[in-house]
Amino acid sequence: MKPNIIYIFADQWRKQAAGFMGEDPVITPNIDRFAQESLVFNHALSCTPLCSPHRAALMTGRYPQSTGVYTNCKIGADIMLSPDEVCVGDALKAAGYQTGYIGKWHLDLPEQNRCPEPESGAREWDAYTPPGPKRHGFDFWYSYGAYDQHLKPHYWKDTPEMIQVEQWSLEHETDVALDFIRTKRKETEKDNGPFALFVSWNPPHSPFELVPERYKEIYGGRELSLRPNVSSGRLAAHTGEPFESGDEALDRYTRDYFAAVSGMDEQFGRIWREVEQLGIAENTLIVLSSDHGELMGSHGLMAKHSWHEESIAIPCLMSWKGVIEQGSTNLLFNSVDIMPTLLGLAGIPVPAAVEGMDLSGDILGTSETDISSAFISGFPGRKDAMELFAASGLDNRRYGWRGIRTSMYTYVVHRGYAPGAEVQRLFYEHEKDPYQLNPVVLYERPQTELLISLEKELQSWLDRTMDRFDLG
Repeated sequence: MKPNIIYIFADQWRKQAAGFMGEDPVITPNIDRFAQESLVFNHALSCTPLCSPHRAALMTGRYPQSTGVYTNCKIGADIMLSPDEVCVGDALKAAGYQTGYIGKWHLDLPEQNRCPEPESGAREWDAYTPPGPKRHGFDFWYSYGAYDQHLKPHYWKDTPEMIQVEQWSLEHETDVALDFIRTKRKETEKDNGPFALFVSWNPPHSPFELVPERYKEIYGGRELSLRPNVSSGRLAAHTGEPFESGDEALDRYTRDYFAAVSGMDEQFGRIWREVEQLGIAENTLIVLSSDHGELMGSHGLMAKHSWHEESIAIPCLMSWKGVIEQGSTNLLFNSVDIMPTLLGLAGIPVPAAVEGMDLSGDILGTSETDISSAFISGFPGRKDAMELFAASGLDNRRYGWRGIRTSMYTYVVHRGYAPGAEVQRLFYEHEKDPYQLNPVVLYERPQTELLISLEKELQSWLDRTMDRFDLG
């Protein structure tokens, strides 16, 4: 019997921001208890730590180099997930699942790229995705493209009529998710097949301050210990966008970020309890994860898009009572592996175009996959950067950074986000330097046996993904 699937992922929730991890001083009692009953992935990664690229990889099991979704779907760039891609929703629906998607999608072309005044009212990066192939097999739809007003969210169902809500987005989306689960539970009793629900939460994504006061109060007056690699003097995104800097600003960001995570924890607890109370835990696979991390001042950086652990390392917890054993795994679990692994756990054939690995056998204890490294990448995707490369007759997709993450090392080659940048190689040894404060930095080809082998491994990933990035 195929399991129900509830896949929940938050935007910009880093691996370190869960109480059971013992790293960030964040309060997450529900997630901590869930971890005690789940399989916890110690090395879950975002292959390209940015919203749309991870989502495309999650849906298709394919790298940004293949889907073309290498940066965010946004104004001024005709980037979107092709309707022709075979996604996890398509495969689940074809296998008899009742499918649903709630929350942030961010895989469709912003409507204002085509029409200045769309009927839906979508503005900037946002988009209404109508019923049809662009929904990729998800029948129930309560979603939006990209919109960050967390306290006053909006959604679309099956018409361009915008549904405007005066409620924190996580709480509202959880209300909708609970209604979906209860309804499908009743239908399952009538043998209508299992259900698969994907819930995409926007917070703790910025603006960090847009979180209910009751969660902010949890951290009021509380001493916060910051990571040893944090500096607040000149905060900026890795791609250059400035942030308000200084200790006061960083303290405010951090408290609000943690408040959102604690609020997320409460909403997750509501869904988890409902599954238990409905008596469907034994036949429901629950996954809790995110799309990428948040640097929050580590290395003087904010947001994501870098190769540092605070950016690429994501939480991932899986529970299927009586089937998946509780514990932890050191599997390297990349964005592209999620889709084939979910299908494998459901006993559904993996589409031929998928580039990730079905690791369901490893999770169930029936096989053991030898994984030497995970491929990670970042591309110049800001509109001004893309225009700079184009003006120089260069393909921006051949620049940025590429790297591999093993269980022991991170190795990155960075060619910059603007034409003419110096090629830089960075090597980190996780055990000796857990906060990545002291990388080996090279400006030429590596000479030692270990670094040469890592460079060869990176080149093999470039060849496999037909990535034209030049190691220099």
